Amino acid sequence: MDRYDVVAIGELLIDFTQNGYSSQGNPVFEANPGGAPCNVLAMLQRLGRKTAFIGKVGGDGFGRQLESALKETGIATEGLCFDDRIPTTLAVVQKTADGDRDFSFYRKPGADMMLRAQEIRDELIRGARIFHFGSLSLTDEPVRSATQRAVQIAEEAGVWISFDPNLRKPLWESDHLAKEQIAYGLRHCHILKISDDELLWLTGEQDYDSAVEQLRAEFSIPLILLSMGKDGSRAYCGGETAQMPPFLNEGTVETTGAGDTFMGCVLHQILNKGYQGLSRRELEELLRFANAAASIITTRRGALRVMPDEAEIMQCILGR
Repeated sequence: MDRYDVVAIGELLIDFTQNGYSSQGNPVFEANPGGAPCNVLAMLQRLGRKTAFIGKVGGDGFGRQLESALKETGIATEGLCFDDRIPTTLAVVQKTADGDRDFSFYRKPGADMMLRAQEIRDELIRGARIFHFGSLSLTDEPVRSATQRAVQIAEEAGVWISFDPNLRKPLWESDHLAKEQIAYGLRHCHILKISDDELLWLTGEQDYDSAVEQLRAEFSIPLILLSMGKDGSRAYCGGETAQMPPFLNEGTVETTGAGDTFMGCVLHQILNKGYQGLSRRELEELLRFANAAASIITTRRGALRVMPDEAEIMQCILGR
């Protein structure tokens, strides 16, 4: 079997994002392919990487739409399973008054939760350079056990592991369970991408540097990327720390997928440079490239099918 650069496990779903109003004044929603792990893979594909996805969708029209979207972007689908009983998971994304996003999930249950450990294609993970996962596949059984099995396979094969909590509070029974399962991800990753809101929620520490040191002391994570929205991003690797400002864009229409775009660009560069012993300059280059790509994706609706290519990202950087 061909070796993959990055293999990811997790949710693949339909993001209903608002796209204007009808003649009657009702909001009109567009059915965009989504799900954080596949957004990350889509960005990697645009940068010329070879990727594969492991997950489950419903055997319905939305599930087939998602399968087609993966094939269109080049993401390998041999790890994609279908459930003929449980429908594809749906998410409705709306803007709040302060410009943030509000998520409503139709997932009680959704097909992405139904992936079983025995459905994992071990060879996909063993043949990867990086294995990526998030916390949405840890919220419930049986997908929690499937994810843990996948992590075990990656560890046994010496595959680098990256983790993005991508916290969605409405999907968890309690904060306690969410913190418990996210701690599992922190214990098993080499590369962590975490947002400022997630870091505060997890540690209770207002100072970002102190909060990151708290995570490093407890979990010994070699490389931590902190996304801070309009304040840019930071990276922590060994004794080096770097911070880069954002590329603020007047054409922003929504921020869905920006963090995933950022993560895809980070993993692309880690495939070249590794995740240990990075200099401050290397960390700054990594953040600059990822910040620029994330800025571009905020000007487009959806994410999975509209990721920027390297030329667009470099144009954004050079045009600053």
